Amino acid sequence: MTASPRAAHLAQLNVATLLHPFDDPRMAPFVEMLDPVNAAADGAPGFVWRLVEDGAPDATGLRPAGEDVIVTLSVWETREALWDFAYRSGHLEMMRRRREWFERHVEAHLVLWWVPAGHLPTVGEALERLADLQAHGPSPRAFTFASSHTADEAARHVQAARPTLHRSP
Repeated sequence: MTASPRAAHLAQLNVATLLHPFDDPRMAPFVEMLDPVNAAADGAPGFVWRLVEDGAPDATGLRPAGEDVIVTLSVWETREALWDFAYRSGHLEMMRRRREWFERHVEAHLVLWWVPAGHLPTVGEALERLADLQAHGPSPRAFTFASSHTADEAARHVQAARPTLHRSP
């Protein structure tokens, strides 16, 4: 994990529902792109961490959201670093071709949120943020690129949500 002077990093979860079993020949082009795209992520400026299955180069074998759903969970130093990787690297080709391999989601399938620098989110935490986005829409707690919030906004949101302690006179 790379060190950062920032107090917060951006976490992201993406879920994708497979159109075909992972070992189906129609999935082969996607599978062939995984290693190069993951290597590009690992070497991208601002990359901090990504979820991988024990003993595997990626997380495609993990199915915490259902047997036909794969997840991508990662942490980045900034929103811009994640944006640059997602939309200005070889990853963009995967996104352009995603309808060949994945169902179109009616609900949100990508969620972003700020975490303290050094914190590695769990899959459970990530799925809870996605559920929050789906149920309540974007907020500083769970948002998308189109409805982005800053780390300061997220911190203020958390502070405002904490109950205040009232002392007896």
